[in-house]
Amino acid sequence: MTAVKSPLSEAAQKTTGEALQGALVDLIDLALYAKQAHWNLVGPRFKVVHEHLDEIVDLARQAQDDVAERAIAIGVNPDGRSRTVADRTEIQQLEAGSLADDKVVAAVTGTLFEIIKRFRERVAATDEPDPITQDLLISITADLEKQHWMFQAQS
Repeated sequence: MTAVKSPLSEAAQKTTGEALQGALVDLIDLALYAKQAHWNLVGPRFKVVHEHLDEIVDLARQAQDDVAERAIAIGVNPDGRSRTVADRTEIQQLEAGSLADDKVVAAVTGTLFEIIKRFRERVAATDEPDPITQDLLISITADLEKQHWMFQAQS
């Protein structure tokens, strides 16, 4: 088995790898979170919110793939296993059962806000060790902030 040799120093690889792993956990759980809300949504704004949740899922799934592939490119093995995500997620989980559309909008808005804060911390952490990863994280943060704005506008 051949490991990918990192283009980064050991310290830069460690810092960047931690930022990417945290981002991966956030993105995997965000996709799951949005699907859970999507499946259990009820209320007068069902269709609009239901379809908007799929945009979140699509964004999170594409971004998690980009993050995992960047990790491999710098010689870090991403860990997207369900146990890892369950153990490390910082996302407050939704209640089981039917979810009112207004509560989902508020919950998703809050969840996106918290994820964005962590992504901005990762952007700052990768400034010096790996500007290429930082660029990826900036791009994902911009997409998350757009979705945050769009959900916030619904409340």
